[in-house]
Amino acid sequence: MSSLSEIPLDERAATLRDALGSRVVFAGDPEYDVVRMPWNVAVDQRPFAVATPESAEEVIDIVRAATAAGLRVAPQSTGHAAAGLAESGLADVVLVRLSTLRGVTVHPDSRTAIVLGGSHWNDVLAAAAPSYGLTALHGSAGDVSVAGYALGGGVSFYARAYGLAVNTVRAVQIVTADGSLVRASAHENTDLFWAVRGGAGSFGIVVSLEIDLLPHADVFAGMLLWDASFTPAVSRAWAKWSASLPESVTSTLRVMNFPPLPELPPFLSGRSVVVIDGAILETNARAAELLAPLRELAPEIDSFGRIPASALVQVHMDPPQPTPAVTRHRMLSSLPEEAVAAFVAASEDPGLFVAELRHLGGAAARPAADAGAVSAVAGDYLVHGIAVPPVPEAVPAAAAAATALVDALAPWAGDGLALTFIDGGADRALGFGASIDRLRALKADGDPRNVFAAANPVGD
Repeated sequence: MSSLSEIPLDERAATLRDALGSRVVFAGDPEYDVVRMPWNVAVDQRPFAVATPESAEEVIDIVRAATAAGLRVAPQSTGHAAAGLAESGLADVVLVRLSTLRGVTVHPDSRTAIVLGGSHWNDVLAAAAPSYGLTALHGSAGDVSVAGYALGGGVSFYARAYGLAVNTVRAVQIVTADGSLVRASAHENTDLFWAVRGGAGSFGIVVSLEIDLLPHADVFAGMLLWDASFTPAVSRAWAKWSASLPESVTSTLRVMNFPPLPELPPFLSGRSVVVIDGAILETNARAAELLAPLRELAPEIDSFGRIPASALVQVHMDPPQPTPAVTRHRMLSSLPEEAVAAFVAASEDPGLFVAELRHLGGAAARPAADAGAVSAVAGDYLVHGIAVPPVPEAVPAAAAAATALVDALAPWAGDGLALTFIDGGADRALGFGASIDRLRALKADGDPRNVFAAANPVGD
């Protein structure tokens, strides 16, 4: 791919300011440190400029102005996966923050929704759940952007039953490298539609997408919690239990180390706990039958029960505000007793905030019909380590702790990665699997100047 223009940066800034006026913010402007800040505040992203559009037309203006100035462009809604984008290099990038481009229109008859490009899953749930009794293949946190999550695969608590969220995408409206607004679907711009379902930000800025919704007004879900001293017994029981479950059950095992903070609930503050959470798409009686082996371990807290589907985003206890984090993960092809023992030992690292095993497989592992570049994740389990560096100087130690957890399970790892769990790293291309060569060819054809930077780039 050819590089962009070598115009001096001060001339590029003047060109951009002339075209966009107050819609663009540069380093040194009072607002810069606010608008450049990602959700993952461990990442010190410093783009050349930041623009915050409020419409598709303004996105077009920004892309055209940036390319005319010899600059690159990167879409970002929330910045949960900011580390990967920062690694791609931001010195000549206009960061397009889509945080104000939000809105959802639900079509209950077709069980679909039109979602603007900066919308969060909370926006979808607020529009779909109260009036229509519908939900979606959202993630474990409601403040994650729909476009970034869904177009990067999307692993939900319904994944084993319904597959990845990317397979619910029916169409996108996307601004391409030449500043055109095009629609891509199974019938229009089909190569682009294939590529963006997995390739996401490498191919343009998605200003809206159409997604399928699910017919669940409520769901049997919750968590079981024990003191961390029960981690060996609970981990062995969960591994054995999960191996025989129907696809209607998607669950997660986590060992969590909470600092002694007054804003935390007393049952968590300053404690280490082991938690099993998830969702069961069954009747109450059948769900209780399935949970019985875990309940025999006498959890300290048992919140499993019938809840509104919109409340599922609260079950996983993800932080409600921007947080510094370093994460690593790997897909696992199996989880024998030896792997469970390795996980338990590695979870004792005090540098970890969360040591996690997610049960996948089922529909999440089966490529979908009419699939895009990514439609499944190979492997029955996912190991995920999260460390929280309180200051920038602590990032290397946090990275080492998260990496050590994943490395401990390397003997049982597969070749793939789940795109929405990738937080930078040299092996990011593994998330695209066998699609990587076609993605690179389509990128070279549709964006030969490599205008779009992405958290998980498809280019070399």
